[in-house]
Amino acid sequence: MTPEEEKAARDALHAIPALSGYSGPVERLGGLTNKVYRVGDHVLRIPGQGTEEYINRENEAVSARVAAEAGVSPAVIHADPKTGVMVTVLVPDAVTMSPDGFRSRKGSPARAGQVFRKLHTSGGTFPFRFELFAMIDDYLKVLATKDVELPDGYHDVVREADAVRAALARAPLPLVPCHCDPLCENFIDDGTRMWVVDWEYSGMNDPMWDLGDLSVEGGFDDAQDLEMLVAYFGGAPSPSDHGRMVIYKAMCDLLWTLWGLIQHANKNPADDFAAYALNRFNRCKALMAKPAFARHLAAI
Repeated sequence: MTPEEEKAARDALHAIPALSGYSGPVERLGGLTNKVYRVGDHVLRIPGQGTEEYINRENEAVSARVAAEAGVSPAVIHADPKTGVMVTVLVPDAVTMSPDGFRSRKGSPARAGQVFRKLHTSGGTFPFRFELFAMIDDYLKVLATKDVELPDGYHDVVREADAVRAALARAPLPLVPCHCDPLCENFIDDGTRMWVVDWEYSGMNDPMWDLGDLSVEGGFDDAQDLEMLVAYFGGAPSPSDHGRMVIYKAMCDLLWTLWGLIQHANKNPADDFAAYALNRFNRCKALMAKPAFARHLAAI
């Protein structure tokens, strides 16, 4: 953490009445597009540059509080819908997850399935409607204003995904509050239960999006997928539910390809986002080309 970062964090704290007198240590925790700090028994999140182009901070603040009330996310102490600065309670004795963590921590895919079930059945309402194909269109509009090229064949794959759009439209599930961006690092595990953080992309959505997206982010194998699904459903999933999860594996890669290109265009230094976007696009194409993909689509 640079002196400039620490000063920005302390300036943000001083503007928050509940923490304005804090003078203890500030510890950088990470963050892919934002900057996250531990400040005593709390976590401070400062939005990254350019995120205002595609994140509605007012919606995020509402969703974070609804998720906390549902018991799946830490309590929100402060959320400024204008600046996006947020403070939540620190979860003690918990580990920030990663793909390796989901492989090595026994029962963690099941705990993720359980926390998704708790969120999806909470009866809460998020203000945003997470609509896959509308978001693809919106991200393409953002990219049209930037000096960046789409991967070769991107629009062809979007057209191929019309079959997915049609299948999902014919067999819709009731919309439920979903995280919608279940990066492994957005999960905190204390060995008994999972907590979920970062509600920037949250919205009312098909519940199988969350499970499919986490499977992709964590590089889950078939056994991990089944463990998560069984914990979520309380038994073996139906072919239709399993099919929806697999279909969304491809669709989340199709969407987050564009998100990666936006980060690349904004010169986000946290990762090589050009490579990130290309890897996600190639993975999407490979999954859609498998014969099993058509079978899963038929099962829906």
